[in-house]
Amino acid sequence: MLIPRAVAVVVDGRRALVIKRYLRRESAAACAMCGNTPGCPGHRYAVLPGGHVEDGESAEDAAVRELAEETTLRARIGRLLWTGQHNGRPASYFLMADVSGTAVLSGSEARAHSPDNSFELAWVTADEFERLNLHPADIRDPLTRLLSR
Repeated sequence: MLIPRAVAVVVDGRRALVIKRYLRRESAAACAMCGNTPGCPGHRYAVLPGGHVEDGESAEDAAVRELAEETTLRARIGRLLWTGQHNGRPASYFLMADVSGTAVLSGSEARAHSPDNSFELAWVTADEFERLNLHPADIRDPLTRLLSR
């Protein structure tokens, strides 16, 4: 069974909070993104804060927890924006409300941060989604519409 993903969509005006990533594996076989290429060249992309829904946890609770763990921000769920897929897993995207604090990389992302597995928080506008390779790509359009309101 695929573990669902819960995602926190944090908006500040026309900007959204993303985690910019660089990931390189020792071999293409160890890299989910490489497919059949001979070696892993490394991948640059961005994702919205979020992660696994734990056993007995609601997707809403997971989105709030993951946001706090990854960014130190505190928030509550505003509303469900949309559902979709993230690497073949079901994903729920929640607009966060009453966000407080300053976004600082934390948790397992901060501990794992290295030259071959980097994480960086960034506030970005919709015109940066393509350049940053926001993943999954099918969230770019609805997120662009949300930021244009």
